[in-house]
Amino acid sequence: MAWLTAGEGYEITLEDGRVVARRAGGRQLKTLPKALRDEPEVDRLRRLAEWLDRHAAACVAQVDTWMVSSLPVPTELIARVWPDEAWQSALRDMAVVGDDPDEVGFLRDVTADGELKVVDLDGETVRLSPRTVTLPHPVLLPDLDDVRDFAAELGITQRVEQIHRATWERPGTGRKESATEVRDYAGGKFASRFGLAARATSLGYRVSGGYATCKVRDGGRSTEASVWIGEPYWDGESETGGLTWHDENGRAVRLTEVGPVAWSEGMRMAAALYAGRTIEEGGNA
Repeated sequence: MAWLTAGEGYEITLEDGRVVARRAGGRQLKTLPKALRDEPEVDRLRRLAEWLDRHAAACVAQVDTWMVSSLPVPTELIARVWPDEAWQSALRDMAVVGDDPDEVGFLRDVTADGELKVVDLDGETVRLSPRTVTLPHPVLLPDLDDVRDFAAELGITQRVEQIHRATWERPGTGRKESATEVRDYAGGKFASRFGLAARATSLGYRVSGGYATCKVRDGGRSTEASVWIGEPYWDGESETGGLTWHDENGRAVRLTEVGPVAWSEGMRMAAALYAGRTIEEGGNA
């Protein structure tokens, strides 16, 4: 960003999200001079920095939504937003799939013609120009361990957790056909219901009534995973309850009918909540 005139004999700019100053044409100062702290230009830059932070967070959240739901994203849309640094940061190095679901590549750039430049799993840079691409959830990626190893070789880093996202596969046997609840992560004790709800919120999950929830679009169907966290106005100790899934009409979904992405994301939420439980120490632990 260019340097802007502020006050008498000073210039300011944004650097790493904060306002920095220098004497006109001189060396950058270590701290912002007191004489500039109430300057209108400084205030405007601070508000711009706050907006840029919100914008970057919104871009990451949107890309995460596309990935979790494996929604088809118009290639033209990716090309249009790519020049924006916040969008580019959120999208770069995401694993994408074009017309062939078995051909996975990491998004590295977008050409002037709107084609996506990706590095495939053979290490070749190829161009994709399908009408839409998907950013697949990792549980849907074949040979996920190989994809992770290849990403490590390339030095891939992702703003949106995708290929290194923790995944759970639904077990094929061992549960009743009519079962609708998983209790693998039930019984995690917390000092208060407020603390458990706050943990759910900090992890990005919605708290509704007595539940922490997350919605997933899996195989064209919307499913909501829910973990019981206690009565909303209870101020005593609380603990995590069972994990269930419900369809768009609020009906409980049998475990045998829960899709792979909905299962993985529900278990991920339950495990993340349980991980924050109070751990007893001493002889009675």
